[in-house]
Amino acid sequence: MQVALFPLNTVLFPGGPLPLRVFEPRYLDMISRCMKEDAPFGVLLIRDGHEAGPATTHHVGTLARVTDWYQGSDGLLGITAIGTERFRLHSAEQLGDGLNVGEVELVPPTQPMALPNEFKALPPILESVLNDLGRLYEGLERKYDDAAWVAWRFIEILPIDLQTKQAVLESDDISACLKLVEEVLHQ
Repeated sequence: MQVALFPLNTVLFPGGPLPLRVFEPRYLDMISRCMKEDAPFGVLLIRDGHEAGPATTHHVGTLARVTDWYQGSDGLLGITAIGTERFRLHSAEQLGDGLNVGEVELVPPTQPMALPNEFKALPPILESVLNDLGRLYEGLERKYDDAAWVAWRFIEILPIDLQTKQAVLESDDISACLKLVEEVLHQ
């Protein structure tokens, strides 16, 4: 399938929120098209380069769907998107307006997995943190009994470097991810 690509200095996980302030014409047009067609766009972590210029990206990212938008007092478009499915980028090209589009293949979804007993202390901590984060996480569907959902929410909010977050996104080893969360929480 072909999707518009949005290279960013962030890692988006399935089920996670993505607040953005959009000002470049190519991305304003992309968001407008995605909203009209109820189509997703692909978020990829930048490997080299910048958000507002040329960039190379990692090859695994997450599709995002716009769930809310507003016009900022500064005139910029603000959106909130939610990550849906992971994908693998096979090829990409830049269109005449500067927008990158790519041919992507969906990564099979992580199967729901009950939280192992050794990690049963994590959901109450996560719930407390998400409640303190305010509006961004208010409307988010909460799945405290799903190991991947718990792991991904922690990884997106903890102060973990982007390369490690990207490695987690590319991995299907949820137990290893939960162990990483515990290590970071105990530091």
